Amino acid sequence: MLAGMAIAAPIFVFHLVYVIDLILLVFALAVQGISLVHAFTQRSDAFPAIGTLPKGGWIAILAVCMLLTLLGFGALSIFGLIGIAAGLIYLLDVRVGLRDLHDGKGFW
Repeated sequence: MLAGMAIAAPIFVFHLVYVIDLILLVFALAVQGISLVHAFTQRSDAFPAIGTLPKGGWIAILAVCMLLTLLGFGALSIFGLIGIAAGLIYLLDVRVGLRDLHDGKGFW
């Protein structure tokens, strides 16, 4: 009985690691994609008004990180982690500043 469980354990572990990697990849792509779409839909003059990078800079950072995540580096690579960090910084800092600049009006 124990010998059968010992043989099946590596199969279970590899499947579990695959599922966790897939969940992290979907999370990374969702954060980066939402950030990228939001950056595209904002006015260019609003970014310097809140004291952050210009619109083109954010779009370039988010697009390159998303592309590298999609090309197979994965969410746990250095590019994936930088992409997650850039997306979260955009969503939690820049998006809030843009929303405050527009008096909190708008869908986003």
